[in-house]
Amino acid sequence: MCLDTIGERLNLIALEVAEHISAIREAAGLGIEGGALYDALLAACATKVQTDILYTWNTRDFQRLGPNITGRLRTP
Repeated sequence: MCLDTIGERLNLIALEVAEHISAIREAAGLGIEGGALYDALLAACATKVQTDILYTWNTRDFQRLGPNITGRLRTP
């Protein structure tokens, strides 16, 4: 897959600055730091578009984000 055509295959979701800051603050409040912040940002994107399922092999970090996220988690 070429990066130049990735938009043809995927729906890209971006957080606004305020959403980005809010997600980081919420994660920090849960004691999430370091690389796990990326998972929190991905979860914020999933929440933004109200996805039903969030696929990940890394359920441990996502489970710390609360029931709103854990209810969506599926392992591929």
